Amino acid sequence: MSSSLEMERSSRFPVDHLLIASVILLIGLGLVYLYSASWVPSERISRISGREYSFIYLQVLYALIALPVFLFATWINLDFFRRRGVILVMLVLTAVFCMLPLVERFGGNKNGASRWINLSLRLSDSANISFQPSELVKVVLPLYLAHYFDWKKDLIDHFSRGILPPVLVTMIFFGLIILQNNFSTAMFIVVNALFIFFLAGVRIRFFIGALVIVLPLGALMILIAPHRVSRIANWSQWILERRWDTLAGGYQPRNSLAAIRAGGFWGRGIGQGTGKLTSIPEVQSDFIFSAYAEETGFLGVLILFALFAFFALRSYRAAMGQEETYRRLLAFGLASLILSQALINVAVAVAALPTTGIPLPFFSSGGSSLMITLIMAGLLINLSRTASVSKKGEL
Repeated sequence: MSSSLEMERSSRFPVDHLLIASVILLIGLGLVYLYSASWVPSERISRISGREYSFIYLQVLYALIALPVFLFATWINLDFFRRRGVILVMLVLTAVFCMLPLVERFGGNKNGASRWINLSLRLSDSANISFQPSELVKVVLPLYLAHYFDWKKDLIDHFSRGILPPVLVTMIFFGLIILQNNFSTAMFIVVNALFIFFLAGVRIRFFIGALVIVLPLGALMILIAPHRVSRIANWSQWILERRWDTLAGGYQPRNSLAAIRAGGFWGRGIGQGTGKLTSIPEVQSDFIFSAYAEETGFLGVLILFALFAFFALRSYRAAMGQEETYRRLLAFGLASLILSQALINVAVAVAALPTTGIPLPFFSSGGSSLMITLIMAGLLINLSRTASVSKKGEL
């Protein structure tokens, strides 16, 4: 056992320090601009509650809590997750956690949604620690799918024995997250799962069949929720007529665009943005890109895009260098999930997509999102150790 462990360690390549640097820069920049974007909402909550509240204080504490888990993810032997008992326990526990917000004792309803588990732990006089279990699905499902498609690669063309089990697991999580009234996250997870299906070599006819099922199901989920219909109708009105109905869901995207335009080329300067004062609700979370763009301008947006692009480049470099199908699928899945989440958040902020609740990785407030993002980044750093130099090339 010890000799095999030594052989594994000796076969590892040096960790990608540039990938580590990109993660550190994203975390640092995210905390700086969360502080700038959130001080007004923090003061507003403090006045209403009568007790001190700070989004940046909570985010830093969550980051400190997540740090040991991040370091553990960079170090652990990833084959540990391949043990059948381990992956099964992870799936079951994640499913149970996704059910708990639906139980009033553990979760409860907030703004029409049941998405959080209250852990009954206080970080301050006015803030309890809570956890959003749908975020956990973002890392557990890719771990399972990568393992499964490597394990069953000889049955990839057989539906009942090859493709059906991961389809059922994916749809179970989709259903649980839909029950939490979190449609955007449910669809986001399904689309990223289908990307791993594609990379695993699943035939195109499967995706045609999946679209026949998913598209009508998605349309039904939209039609039964008036707020979703309103958002899409308002966004469609903007695309076709270039005007917003501020009384029907257009208030946030209209003011988000105004803040981004106000940034010009150079930006107003850190802390000088005005959109966060009153005009953009949830500016510290879903619309933090708007506050960032107003204060840093077009130049700052280019820097942010370059930083995410560099992170993606180093992550995909690690993915392409993997000898094992399991590690390659896992690396591609995790990297694409982080990158697509960032692209969707930005697209919403510039009104290229209807309003959703997808956070900007490393930037948006929320301990669950930050912790899971750091775990995924840690796993990517871990995977960079086993990337063959001859395969990943000179990217």
